[in-house]
Amino acid sequence: MCHLTFYPGSVQSWKWILAPVVLYIFERILRFYRSQQKVAITKVVMHPSRVLELQMNKCGFRMEVGQYIFVNCPSISLLEWHPFTLTSAPEEDFFSIHIRAAGDWTEKLIKAFEQQHSPFPRIEVDGPFGTVSEDVFQYEVAMLVGAGIGVTPFASILKSIWHKFRHADHNLKTQKIYFYWICRETGAFAWFNDLLTSLEQEMEDLGRVGFLNYRLFLTGWDSNIAGHAVLNFDKATDILTGLKQKTFFGRPMWDNEFSSIATAHPKSVVGVFLCGPRTLARSLQKCCHRYSSLDPRKVQFYFNKENF
Repeated sequence: MCHLTFYPGSVQSWKWILAPVVLYIFERILRFYRSQQKVAITKVVMHPSRVLELQMNKCGFRMEVGQYIFVNCPSISLLEWHPFTLTSAPEEDFFSIHIRAAGDWTEKLIKAFEQQHSPFPRIEVDGPFGTVSEDVFQYEVAMLVGAGIGVTPFASILKSIWHKFRHADHNLKTQKIYFYWICRETGAFAWFNDLLTSLEQEMEDLGRVGFLNYRLFLTGWDSNIAGHAVLNFDKATDILTGLKQKTFFGRPMWDNEFSSIATAHPKSVVGVFLCGPRTLARSLQKCCHRYSSLDPRKVQFYFNKENF
């Protein structure tokens, strides 16, 4: 029988623990330093379905489309930091986030801004940090899929496109964008109605109506809403959103969507970007594989998902 003897001096586990601890302490110090820079809240907007929009300024703040920040409100919790995608465009002179009531911390934050007009609660910001959505303009064709508040990174992208068109940016590689927004309730569409209305008008004025193909899907509806929409279907604008594009009831038929895009762009590289639940991610990933051609010179779909 073999006997193993362990000596206290031979224990080396501290070496494996030291590096992660040092990195964690460094990250905490760096976050504390960056969060000390003053954040000025310039505008507060309460949207339907209890969504709070904060527009802010911070010295030296530079962002790209689709990035996110960590936010702390010391009056609620000194240690809690929560990630939020930026909904502003890099071309704007402020940065913004949309916060949906989805837990104790967000509920308290929204109530604090509802009850207090000025001065507002102090906000600390760390970031911005990069995401896969930054690569959207590297693709000739892009599919953007947002579920509920998951529309936020695409709001930043669409705003940036609006600015690029207004300033005739000839470096824009993207030729076509397909935008899908899936919501459970009609009130959610009001979050970015103004943005979509502006984009519709801008594309029309510039003769680029075909550049943006967007579809809104309502998954939570009853017979009264559907009946009202049917009765007013012949009107120029959608009865639910006021947009020219009519709202669809139910969920997208992804096989049909991918098939039509593959047919319309037989030799393009299509970037598929999702900010939404895992079940939807699995469906889109399967479609990307199914509709990508075996010939690398023909249509290829590349799947990208936002993760926090």
